[in-house]
Amino acid sequence: MKIAILTSGGDSPGMNAAVRAAARTASHYGIDVVGVMFGYRGLIKGDFVDLDRNSVSGIIQRGGTVLKTARSEEFMKPEGRAKAAENLKSVGADALVAIGGDGTFRGATILSKEHGINVVGIPATIDNDLIGSDETIGYDTALNTAMDAIDKIRDTADAHERLFLVEVMGRHAGFIALETGIASGAEMIILPEGLRKIGEIKSKLKETLKVQKRSTLIVIAEGEKTGGAWHLEDQLKEDFGKYDMRVCILGHIQRGGSPTAHDRVLASRLGYEAINAIRDGKSKIMVGVINHKCVITPIEQTFGKIKEINFDLLKMAKVLN
Repeated sequence: MKIAILTSGGDSPGMNAAVRAAARTASHYGIDVVGVMFGYRGLIKGDFVDLDRNSVSGIIQRGGTVLKTARSEEFMKPEGRAKAAENLKSVGADALVAIGGDGTFRGATILSKEHGINVVGIPATIDNDLIGSDETIGYDTALNTAMDAIDKIRDTADAHERLFLVEVMGRHAGFIALETGIASGAEMIILPEGLRKIGEIKSKLKETLKVQKRSTLIVIAEGEKTGGAWHLEDQLKEDFGKYDMRVCILGHIQRGGSPTAHDRVLASRLGYEAINAIRDGKSKIMVGVINHKCVITPIEQTFGKIKEINFDLLKMAKVLN
């Protein structure tokens, strides 16, 4: 047996830990492994590298992905997917482990349907928006990175008595905004799932500024629904122009950095379980963790739907803030 592994879509801390776990688990069972460089683009080009226990040494602590990642317009076409499947078969790969998020799993699903490729998904995205796992690889690290940055922003906000609008990632899902907002003690959290009208935001902000001791922080998720931090600043200028207001976009620092212990353990579990699922003859599935137990979900059911935030946390945040 031979297994191919790729990482695709936006990188997330812990992808390397998942690659390491999958490669070493496969090696333990005498299964050959090849890594695919640059995701689906590399699959079309036949850009393979051999992986074994030694080649994945020293990567568990590294952010990003040693297998690299890239977008592929060619893979979106039937001809590109046919070439990708042909290349997989040419190296004798019996299954493909796809590590990534929504787009990665869509691609793996289509490849499986069209060409009969056995696929197993490992959820790795800082957005935490895939159904079938309580948390995705990289989410915990992104939370801690964002929280650390916001703590530093709070220091300068306090020093100058400023109003900061801090934008975090999460275009369609507010998981990062919600939990970093709570953890950093933000005075207000704005996210797609609990979107507030501008009148409500202004009213709440006026109340806050009446009693606020030194600084005010608003954490806002990026994306069209919220409009992002710059859009919010434009809406607030008229009523709050006298305040020293600043916008801070955290951006891609949330993707980088060494994964937390939590993400390393999660990635190791999922990499291990992905290989065991393949050995058991399972395909078109994603491995995840729900209530601390490893579970399997049909890969088609993991994307294209809205994964709900914990609305109890949002209710609590409004009380605490």
